[in-house]
Order: sequence, then C-alpha cells, then structure tokens
Amino acid sequence: MAIITIATNDNMSQETQIQLFDNAKIRVIWDDELEKYFFSVVDVVGTLTESAEYQSARNYWKVLKHRLVKEGSETVTNCNQLKLPAPDGKMRLTDVADLEGILRIIQSFPSKKAEPLKRWLAA
Repeated sequence: MAIITIATNDNMSQETQIQLFDNAKIRVIWDDELEKYFFSVVDVVGTLTESAEYQSARNYWKVLKHRLVKEGSETVTNCNQLKLPAPDGKMRLTDVADLEGILRIIQSFPSKKAEPLKRWLAA
C-alpha cells in the first residue's frame, strides 16, 4: 500500500492515511485503541464501480446498504462512522469498516477489480 499523505485527527489515537490502489484514493484510519485499520466504504465502492465522482460512489453505497439490510446481512450493522477528510478538505463523518467488513462488502460486487482489491488489502 502506497501512503500519499498522513493527517492526525483530533483524537490523537487515530491517524488518517490516504492510500492508492490502481490510482484510486482510499482513505484509511488506524485506531490505536482497537489496533486495527478502518477503510472508507465510499472510497472502496468508488474503486470497485470505477466512479470518478464521489457523489456517484455515495449513491451506489446507499443503494447497496439498503439491499444488504433487506437481505439480512450484518455487514452494514458492523460499519461505523468516523471523521475523515472529505473531498472539500473538511473532516466529515464517513461510513468505515474494518478489514473483515470491507472484504464482505467487496464480495457483494460483480467487479473485475474485486479480486485485485482483496489481494491489495491482504498485502
């Protein structure tokens, strides 16, 4: 994973990184207390759908969330919201999931990028 920028959140136990996968930016936050990474769901969805626009990825995630809840999936329940830098530079609440949750979300996509993204996350 190539880190291109690092910013510290108000909570000093969390560090935000923006990482590149196939030229797509994915926001990642490390939580010292929980000792795990959380990934921006919208960024992962945008990568899988190859959406150039942030709003398109948000809309796709909104529809997918609804479908997963309807199917009884606990994946959405396990998503949290954390403040991450938004495209406008402000810190905004964003749906995030840990590695296990992100892998489950990726499984929901019929994308040719799903397998390469899973391998990237495992590295």
